[in-house]
Amino acid sequence: MLTKEYRICMPLTVDEYKIGQLYMISKHSSEQSGGGEGVEVLRNEPDTHPEHGAGQVTEKRIYLTSKLPDWMRRFIPRLFYVTETAWNFYPYTITGQSSCSFLPKFHIRIETKFQNDNGESDNVFGDNPTPKDNVCFLDILTDPIPEKHYKKSEDLSCWESANTGRGPLVAGWRNSSQPIMCSYKRVHCSFEVYGFQTRTEEFIHKTIRDILLVGHRQAVAWLDEWHGMSLESVRQYEKDLQEETNNKLKSTDNNHKDAGPRPSFSRSISVTDECSLKKMGVRPAVIPNPATSSSSSSSSSFRQRLHQVLLLLIDGGVEQSEAAFHARVTAHSPTPHPFPPGYFGLMFRRLAAPTALPPPPPQTSHYNLPSIPNPNHVYHT
Repeated sequence: MLTKEYRICMPLTVDEYKIGQLYMISKHSSEQSGGGEGVEVLRNEPDTHPEHGAGQVTEKRIYLTSKLPDWMRRFIPRLFYVTETAWNFYPYTITGQSSCSFLPKFHIRIETKFQNDNGESDNVFGDNPTPKDNVCFLDILTDPIPEKHYKKSEDLSCWESANTGRGPLVAGWRNSSQPIMCSYKRVHCSFEVYGFQTRTEEFIHKTIRDILLVGHRQAVAWLDEWHGMSLESVRQYEKDLQEETNNKLKSTDNNHKDAGPRPSFSRSISVTDECSLKKMGVRPAVIPNPATSSSSSSSSSFRQRLHQVLLLLIDGGVEQSEAAFHARVTAHSPTPHPFPPGYFGLMFRRLAAPTALPPPPPQTSHYNLPSIPNPNHVYHT
């Protein structure tokens, strides 16, 4: 498990952000929904916590198939989603991912506490202080965000609020701006799969960091849209956008049904379906006909089938060396590639050879000891 605490300051008060948070999440979710993907709200209802009092519980289903790398989409169901449950007992909130449609060992938990300070408070959650090395300050003014999320209207170096007179933000604003508040977020991320855990958890934290930066920038940039709204009016706005977003997803799903079923690719691929493989851009391997081959065996047939699947994975071409094989698979994988150390050499040595090697000659001694296999020989099974 990898745990980090993010601290994001904004030129707002905690009381103001109670409205701004609801407005920002609703509008952001609506903007990100479309094309059969986005955020579907399953329930949004009042709840009471014995310690934190009255609040709201929300359960959402977030569809993410298009956000996955191409290599992963080939092996997962068409609909990949995360079910998220959040408890909002403002100024304390908990977000926990309760289930994932494809990765059962993937878990995220986010605790949030809002305070009227500039992010210098330690142990705001009242249990064990987060180690200094795991505390990350995010600056909504200067920290970079993915280029696809940049909008000139949300650039806080140019932003000015007509209703409140705040902005634009300048260098060092966190120590000079008033009012100011901080969103303390402690994120626990766990992906307990051997060989993938460290890189996957680091990738998830980077994704969460980008989401936090974009969301908090938008909450400030949209200040004039939500400032002055009552809790009742922002709840009605939230309800209207949730219905609109859910209708978007249902409408797209119905269009897919009308268009007929989508062709699916089985995880087990027929090596005789040469025409289909060519349409997919894969050069089929030459496989001898077992009816005319007197040397066919169960082990070579098994190896040939694995070899054909390997061709599909690396988009065609039998490599002549381990280095070339490594380069091809890496070129078709995310950066950094998800394969564990030693994967490439093992796969190349066991699968890349198109035919089996002849058996090694026996070695004997003048003491008439039993035959000893050649230790340098590579067996293919």
